[in-house]
Amino acid sequence: MQDDALVNYDFHCPYCDSPLTFLIDTSQGSHDTWEDCHQCCAPIQLQVIVSPMSGELESVVAGRDDDVL
Repeated sequence: MQDDALVNYDFHCPYCDSPLTFLIDTSQGSHDTWEDCHQCCAPIQLQVIVSPMSGELESVVAGRDDDVL
């Protein structure tokens, strides 16, 4: 894995609104993953969209455990 494939993604927890930063590995391509909030420990669903042509991060959608992404 190359260092340029790692992107810091800043957002707020959909449960407690705490500011969070997760490290996204764009070398995995588009994928769904789960991360826990570092403050309230709630499960956050992340939908990662990576451009298949450039390999760059296009978007990240964060949702609650019961959201359908």
